[in-house]
Amino acid sequence: MDPTPFLEPTIPVKAIFNRLEKMSETTTARTIWHPSPLRTTTHKEISRTSLPNDPENTPRFFVQGQDGSWQPISWERYGSEIQCLTEFLVSRGLEPAERACIFAPNRVEWATAAMAIQAAGGVIVPIYGSCTSEQAGYVIEHSDATTIFVDSVPLLLRLFAVWRKLENVRTIVVLDSNLDVVDIAHHAGEAGIDIPPPSWLSERFVRYSTALSVGKQHFDADRDRFSARIESIGLEHTGMMLYTSGTSGPPKGVPLTHANVAANGHDWLVCNAPLLEEGYVDLLWLPMSHIFGFGAIAIGNTLGFTTYLTDPSSALSLLPTVRPHVFMSVPAYWEKLATMATRHSEPTQALAALTGGRLRFCLSGGAGLKREVKELFHGAGLLLVEGYGLTEASPTLTLNRPDAFRFDSVGKPLPSVELRLAEDGEILARGPNVFAGYHKDPDATKAAFTPDGWLKTGDIGRFTDDGFLQIVDRKKDILVTSGGKNIPPANIELMFQNDAVIRFAVVYGDGKSYLVLGVWIDQDAMSAQLKQMALPDNAESRDKIIQERIDRVNVQLARHETIKKFKIMQPDLTAESGFITPTLKIKRKQIYDAFRKQFEELYGG
Repeated sequence: MDPTPFLEPTIPVKAIFNRLEKMSETTTARTIWHPSPLRTTTHKEISRTSLPNDPENTPRFFVQGQDGSWQPISWERYGSEIQCLTEFLVSRGLEPAERACIFAPNRVEWATAAMAIQAAGGVIVPIYGSCTSEQAGYVIEHSDATTIFVDSVPLLLRLFAVWRKLENVRTIVVLDSNLDVVDIAHHAGEAGIDIPPPSWLSERFVRYSTALSVGKQHFDADRDRFSARIESIGLEHTGMMLYTSGTSGPPKGVPLTHANVAANGHDWLVCNAPLLEEGYVDLLWLPMSHIFGFGAIAIGNTLGFTTYLTDPSSALSLLPTVRPHVFMSVPAYWEKLATMATRHSEPTQALAALTGGRLRFCLSGGAGLKREVKELFHGAGLLLVEGYGLTEASPTLTLNRPDAFRFDSVGKPLPSVELRLAEDGEILARGPNVFAGYHKDPDATKAAFTPDGWLKTGDIGRFTDDGFLQIVDRKKDILVTSGGKNIPPANIELMFQNDAVIRFAVVYGDGKSYLVLGVWIDQDAMSAQLKQMALPDNAESRDKIIQERIDRVNVQLARHETIKKFKIMQPDLTAESGFITPTLKIKRKQIYDAFRKQFEELYGG
C-alpha cells in the first residue's frame, strides 16, 4: 500500500469524515450526515475485492447480537452519531481542552464518544473497565473531568460509590440506553450503598439515545457549525490524556497532543504500509481504553477497515469465521494460537485454519513475545510485528518491520524518533511523539526528562551492531543479595520468555543469599508437554518439566544469579487481581507482597 495519501497530520476524527467524503464521491446525490436504519448486511458479504463506496450501506463495524448474529453499523451512522453527540456535548457546556472520561467496556458507542469529545475540542480520558471505584474516582477527580461516559451496571455502581468526589462533573451519559439509572440506584441504596440523591442523578445522567436526539436538533439548526468546529482544532491541542498503569505509586496523567499522536501514526504507517491495504477486515478485542486499542480504531478509521468488535474470551474462537486480514493482540493470544497449531502435524496449515486463512497484518504489543512464536508464524509466511514504547511516547518508539526485523529485538527506532543510551544503559528518547509533561505533577515531569530534554524511559537497553534495540531490564527493579550483588531480575525472567509452558516467571531474593523463582504456568501448554513426554499429570511431573527449564537457564547465568529453588504458584496473575497491568506487565511489588509467604517458604521460612 502507498501510505502517502494518509500521511498528512490531522486529528483522528477528521479521518472519518475524510473517508465519508471519499466514499460519497462515487455516490450520487446521497446525504450522508443523518442516522439511517441498519441494513441487514451479513458478515459473509464483506470482502476486500473492491473498496466500498456507499456510506449508507457499507459497515464500519459489526457487533454481535444476543442471538449470535452479526449486526452492521454503517459508516454513515457512525459519522452521523459523532456529529450529533458532538453538538450535544457542546450544548452541555463542554469547552475546548476540558476533560471527558469514558468508563465503559468496548462497544461502538465508546469509539463514537471518543471521536465526539475530540470533535468538540475536548480531551478523552479513558478509564480501564477493571478499575476499582477508588481508582476510577482518582482519575475522574485528578483529571478535572466535567463529563463521563459510562456503561454496564457494575461500572455504574462503582461511580455511585465515589459520587461525592465528582463535584466537577456536569454530565454523565449512559451508553446503553436500556439501563435504568434510577432503578439501579434504588436497588444499590437498598443494598446499603451510599447513592446520590434523585436530584443529583436527574441533573447529570442522560441516556445515549437522548443525547443523540438533543444533538441532532442542534446539528440540524446549523449544519456548517460542526465542520467549522473541527477545522478550528489545532494539532498543538491536547486530544487525549491516558493514565499510566501505576506499576508503582498512583497513576499519572499523560496528556498527548494531536501532533504527538499524528507523528507516531505517520511513522507507524510508513513502517507497516507493505503489510496493509485499504478496506481490510479486522477483529478487535483490545480495550479501547488503552492506547493500543484506541490506535486500532484510529487506523481502521483512516484505512476504511470493517471492524468486528468482540470480547477477550471470544476473540480466538471467532478468527476462523470472521477471517480477518488484521489482528492486533497481546502475546498471550499469539502464544495460545502457536500452542494449538503445534499440536498438529502440519502447524502451518493449522495456523491458517485457526486464523481463517486471510491474515496479512499481525501486531503484538503490551509485553515481550516469545521468540519461538514469532518464528512459527514467520515460517507460515506471517511476520508478527513487534515493537517497544510507552504511553509518554504516544506510544511507539521502535518497530520491527517487513524490511528490517530481528526476533531477538524490539526493532529499530521509528523515522522521527531519536534514541540514545545513558551511561547506566537507560533508554532515552526524543521526538515529536514525546509528551511535554504529566498533568498537575511538575516534580514527576522534571524527573521524567534529562536536563537536555530527553525522555527517561525507565528501561535498560542495548543496541545490536546493526542498530536494533534490545530491552535488558527495568531500571528500578534491582535485587541486592546479602552478598552485595546487584541483580536485575527482569534480565533473568526474560530468559524464560520464549518458553510456552511458563506464562510468568518472577525472581525473588532481595537481601537473601540466593535467588528463587515463582512460576505461573500455561495449563494447556503444560498438558501438551506432559503428553508429549508421556508423563503422568501430577505435581512431580510438572516440577520435573519446570526444573529442566531452570537448569537450561542457570547454565547461562553467573553463579550468584542462578535460581536455586522454585515453586509453581497459585492463583493465576490477572489484571483484575491487581498483579499485572492491563498490558500484561507484572506488578512486582504487589506480587511480592501477596506471595511473600510462598516465596519465603523456599528459604525454609
